[in-house]
Amino acid sequence: MRELSFLYKLDDIDQAVRQIIDAAGDIRIWLFEAEMGAGKTTLIKAISHALGSTDDFASPTYSLANEYSLPGGMKIFHLDLYRLRSLEEALDIGIEDYLFAGAYCFIEWPQLIHPLLKTGEFITINITSLSENERKVSIFI
Repeated sequence: MRELSFLYKLDDIDQAVRQIIDAAGDIRIWLFEAEMGAGKTTLIKAISHALGSTDDFASPTYSLANEYSLPGGMKIFHLDLYRLRSLEEALDIGIEDYLFAGAYCFIEWPQLIHPLLKTGEFITINITSLSENERKVSIFI
């Protein structure tokens, strides 16, 4: 497993996004791990826009999953699994359909679904809040 870490200020989020996109390469399943309020959704929104989505963006905390369009017919699925309590609940919402659709799949609170994934088919993005305006990102590939 390879790790890439860097710091960014929220004003420079676009530079952080570019580094993450470049590091991910062709990998479409991105797992976001961080404490509540560290900026997972903010970073996912910036990544989605950098990839070309012009859709209105909202957190999927209550809906569990949101879908966004990309140019060329590609899709982004943004899932927030915080409220799920078991792998069975994830399977009930159709998590495998999202994971293996070939679309970008950005998942907050992904711990429950690790048994469904194989090494090499996902990256993990860990965000640590260092201050109100500064974050550390560690990417595990």
